[in-house]
Amino acid sequence: MIRILALAALAHICTICMWAQSTNVPLNADYYHLVQRYEIKSGHFAPGFHSNIKPYLRSDVADFVDTLYASPRPDNRVDRFNYQYLANDNWEWSKHEDNISKKPIFKALYKNKSDLFYVDSKDFDLHVSPVFHFGYGMEKGQDNIFTNSRGLEIRGMISRKLGFYTYLVENQMRFPAYVRDWINDDRYVVPGEGFWKDFKDNGVDFFTARGYISFNAAKFINFQFGHDKQFVGNGYRSLVFSDFSNNHLFLKINTNVWRIHYSFMVSEMRADAPGNAGGSFSSVDYPKKYLAFHRLGVNITDQLNLGIFESVAFGQPNDSTGTSFELDYLNPIIFYRAIEQSGGSQDNALLGADLTWNFLSRFSLYGQVVFDEFLLEEVKGGNGWWGNKISYQMGIKYIDVLGVNNLDLQLEGNFARPYTYAHINNYTSYSHYRQSLAHPLEANFKEFVALARYQPTSRLNLSAKMIAANYGTDTDSTNWGQNILKSYNTREMDYNNEIGQGVATDLFYFDFTASYQLRHNLFIDFNQIFRSLKSALPERNQDNTVTSMSIRLNIARREHVF
Repeated sequence: MIRILALAALAHICTICMWAQSTNVPLNADYYHLVQRYEIKSGHFAPGFHSNIKPYLRSDVADFVDTLYASPRPDNRVDRFNYQYLANDNWEWSKHEDNISKKPIFKALYKNKSDLFYVDSKDFDLHVSPVFHFGYGMEKGQDNIFTNSRGLEIRGMISRKLGFYTYLVENQMRFPAYVRDWINDDRYVVPGEGFWKDFKDNGVDFFTARGYISFNAAKFINFQFGHDKQFVGNGYRSLVFSDFSNNHLFLKINTNVWRIHYSFMVSEMRADAPGNAGGSFSSVDYPKKYLAFHRLGVNITDQLNLGIFESVAFGQPNDSTGTSFELDYLNPIIFYRAIEQSGGSQDNALLGADLTWNFLSRFSLYGQVVFDEFLLEEVKGGNGWWGNKISYQMGIKYIDVLGVNNLDLQLEGNFARPYTYAHINNYTSYSHYRQSLAHPLEANFKEFVALARYQPTSRLNLSAKMIAANYGTDTDSTNWGQNILKSYNTREMDYNNEIGQGVATDLFYFDFTASYQLRHNLFIDFNQIFRSLKSALPERNQDNTVTSMSIRLNIARREHVF
């Protein structure tokens, strides 16, 4: 259904498409931190995009960097390097790129610093780059880990009216033991990925594919259709839409005019992903489900942004044809809860709000609140009613801490009550491919995050991350509200529910990463992880110490922070 609607829209809109458009900057926490860092330092929101909705368009990032160049030149050499890096990475849109290579390979390859091969003409723009990530590491008392990823990234434009993006990567990996345990804990899915099979001893083999087209229907309206991930919010985590789960099919419309940004997206997802310890099943249907999302954001001032959002997950068991798609949810400017109630459906509608306040050109205060279900009288009663399913986030970023250039600190707290994001079944739970669409800890948790980043020289980045979380898990025969794949109809009790109920679990996670950029988007990484999980059931206790090194090109660091 989504494919038919998208193709119909494409056929109509392309006949009137006249405005230059852009593909996205792929999701990458380190890259996006740079953009947000300079937005905070500039003292005003970046023109062209609202930082709560990711990914960003390359053209918008380039326009923002151009405004930075128009400001007084920074004395800090590292900041000047980062400006140039962002300009070069989006050189087809930037006025300040300096991307010409002094020594191209065979006079044809890497003629500029960022692309293996490119075409830059009036009617056709093409960027082709290799992708690889080779890594090896040791885990105390466990098998050694490794990463072997190879592929290709292609982006471009036709007549600067239709943009396209393709990312194809083949992977073989052996994850740390705690990730392997997560895979084999009745889920049989690889975090963030789709179809997989086992590889040698305790390894996995999978193929990552992303791709979409992008076009502008009007000066301020951008359409995108394809397979990719999304992220909503300015936190390290998102309680609305994160990049934790697998890619999904989507049709997205972004409207950006005056101080208002409006985003509407409808997605086709998978309610289940049957498999076992040997990998995904290939001879069964992966049942479809759907999700519709919209968010209205307003820059109340140049430093204060307020957004309200709503999403609804819907689908029906035993429907692999997509006939359960609700056309009412295609209305981009209506209240989903009203549709749900007026249609007598049992879909899962969430609503909430987010806020970002940048101040003093050093700080950014941000937060989210999500209401899955709640009754005000039950909240006032304070009796722990199971249906008060609420999650919320509070965080702050501090740029150039205590006047130290390029030392940035982020503190964040995330909380979710039991049974939040869960519903009657997997067709209406807030999940995709048996993975959470929001936080990797799913629900029934409280979490505190401390993240420090330091760039002492232009090419060296150091980061340290510490996470402490408390949550409650289940036994085989109980449902205390942490696992969103379980129906809330199997809950243990209606009242006296509180965060952390069930099998008490404490998680401590620390990692340190040093990344050195040899040339544009080519990094050497050193990573050290210490992880400790303590459960009221001693057999679930884990202690993980992992040391690894890797080299990667045009690909983000792969993290498993849960």
